Amino acid sequence: MNRRKCWICKVCRDGSERPPSNLTVEEVLQWAQSFEKLMATKYGPAVYAAYLKMEHSDENMKFWMACETYKKIASRRSRVSRAKKLYEIYIQPESPREINIDSSTREAIIRNIQEPTQSCFEEAQKVVYMHMERDSYPRFLKSEMYQKLLKTIQSNNNS
Repeated sequence: MNRRKCWICKVCRDGSERPPSNLTVEEVLQWAQSFEKLMATKYGPAVYAAYLKMEHSDENMKFWMACETYKKIASRRSRVSRAKKLYEIYIQPESPREINIDSSTREAIIRNIQEPTQSCFEEAQKVVYMHMERDSYPRFLKSEMYQKLLKTIQSNNNS
């Protein structure tokens, strides 16, 4: 996310920009109810991804989102190509954005990558989701970023 263009960064950094008018207090408060609710809202994943980027752990969110896109690929040829890319970027040891998964999950992907199915990365995606939910999500809720965004939305709502 480019900091010059990112409304999330501008709101949280210096309040120079207003959040989108359709981002409601209810939605922002809903993010604190559960990680699942955060991920199911319109703006939650984008705000959480911006937080992870600031925390230098955005590879998890990028992988999770890439898997969501991957599952929708109908063409076998496209799926094979995308599966190899996902492997090279996130799964392969010492890859640019290597995610933290156990060796058995990694080995299953390596076995399945030759003939990848739509569920080929499902187990790794579950592991990454769990990492985000248990590790980063509680820090996100306590972060200055979330607190400042919530305050900004509440004050915009009251004015």
